[in-house]
Amino acid sequence: MNSHTDSSPPSAPAEASAGGSVMLAWLFVGVPLAWGVFQTFIKALALFR
Repeated sequence: MNSHTDSSPPSAPAEASAGGSVMLAWLFVGVPLAWGVFQTFIKALALFR
């Protein structure tokens, strides 16, 4: 039983890849969210005309 744990920090390319994945995830969620907020704002303006 050899229980060796690797406690070394991740390398730079892995961090850059993780950062890219996080950015892509935020875009995947943020773009439709921003579109929905924009459409709601436009429809709310129509109520006050």
